[in-house]
Amino acid sequence: MLMGIAELVILGLLFDWGFRKLKMPGLIGLLLLGVLVGPYAFDILNNETQSISQQLRLLALIVILLRAGFEMSRKALAKVGARAVMMSFIPCICEVGFVTLAAPTLLKISRLEAAMLGSILAAVSPAVVVPLMIQFIEEKRGADKGAPTLVLAGASCDDAVAIVLCTSFVGMYAGQSVNFGLSIAKIPISIILGIGAGLGIGIILHRFFKKFNPRATKRVLIILGLAVLLLNLQGKIEHIVPFSALLALMAIGFIILEKQEHMAHEISSKLGKVWIFAQLLLFTLVGAQVNVPVAAKAGLAGAGVIGIGLVGRIIGVQICLLKSHFNRKERLFVSFAYLPKATVQAAIGGVPLAAMIAAGMNIAPGEIILAIAVLSIILTAPLGALLISWSGKRLLTVASDDSPAAEAALESE
Repeated sequence: MLMGIAELVILGLLFDWGFRKLKMPGLIGLLLLGVLVGPYAFDILNNETQSISQQLRLLALIVILLRAGFEMSRKALAKVGARAVMMSFIPCICEVGFVTLAAPTLLKISRLEAAMLGSILAAVSPAVVVPLMIQFIEEKRGADKGAPTLVLAGASCDDAVAIVLCTSFVGMYAGQSVNFGLSIAKIPISIILGIGAGLGIGIILHRFFKKFNPRATKRVLIILGLAVLLLNLQGKIEHIVPFSALLALMAIGFIILEKQEHMAHEISSKLGKVWIFAQLLLFTLVGAQVNVPVAAKAGLAGAGVIGIGLVGRIIGVQICLLKSHFNRKERLFVSFAYLPKATVQAAIGGVPLAAMIAAGMNIAPGEIILAIAVLSIILTAPLGALLISWSGKRLLTVASDDSPAAEAALESE
C-alpha cells in the first residue's frame, strides 16, 4: 500500500508540474493520471491502495473543506448574504428540472428515471471547486464583492440538496414508501444542525487552544481527528437525525477565524501544507473512479443531456444573481464555478443501478444513468477547472475587502 501511495505521489507531482508548464490547472493532470493508472485503463494502481481509495479521498476532502472554513470570514459572508442561500438550491433544482424534461426523449427512459439522473448530475464537485476558490480568496480576487465566498457557501449546500433528492427518487423508484415532503424538509434541518454543531465545536476548540496553547501542528491534528469523528457520527445518525458533517467542518474554521484571526491563519497555513499531499491523492483517486468504457456507452445523447442540464444550472445561477451587486463578468465567473462534477457523481452514480439489481428490476436504465454520471465527470471536471481558472484570473478584480467600490455596491443593492 505504501509503495502504491509513493508511486502516486511521484507521478502526481510530475503530472501536476507538466500541466502547470502548459498553463493548465495541475488538477487536470492529476485527474488524467488517475484515469490512466486506474482499473479501467492500464490498471497500474496498487490493489491495496484501491481498497482504501474511498477513505483517502474522504480525508483529502476533509482537509480542503476545513481550509475553506478558515478562509471564509464573516465580512465576506455578509457581502453575499441571502444570495448564498439561493445559490444552495435554485441552480440544483433548475438542473434537475431540465434533465428530467429532456432525458426521456433523448435517452428513452421514464420521467422518474430521468429525475434520478438529474439529481445525480446536479451536485457540484467540492474537490474541484473548493481549492480554486480558496486560491482566489488568498489572492483577493473578487474579494471586493465576495464572489469566491458566494461559490464556497452555496456549492457546499448544493451537494446536500442533490443527495437528498437522489435518495428520495431512488426510494420512490424501488417502491419504497417515501414521504417526499419530509425528505425535502430534512435539507434545511441537515444544514442548520451541521452549521450549529460546527460553530459549537469551533467555540470549544478556540477556548481549549487559548487555555493550553498547543503548537499549531497539534491544533491541526486535533481538528483533523474531530473532523473524522464528525463524519463517522453522520453515518451513524443520519437515518434518525439529518446532519451535514461537511458543513460542520467549514463552520469550525469559520468561528475560529471570527474569534482569533491569527490563530486561524496559523492553522490554515498548516492545512495548506497538508493539502499539497492530499490533493495528489484526491484528484488521482477521483480520476481512477472514471470508467471510460461505461462513459462511452452514453454517447452523444448522454452528452446532450449533460449539456442541457448545465444550461439549466447556468439559468439558475443567473436567477440567483438578478439585481445583485455583481457585474456581468463576475456573474459569468460564478456560472463557470458551478459547472464541475466529479466527487459526488463518482460516489452515487451507481446507486440507482444497485437499487434496481436489489429489487430484481430491469437494470438497463441504471446502466444508462451510471454511464452518463461517469461521462459528466470526464466532460465537466477538466473543462470546468479550465474555465474557473481562466475566468478567475481574467474576470475577477484584485481588491481589498473594504474597498469603497464594494461598499457603495452593497449599499445600492
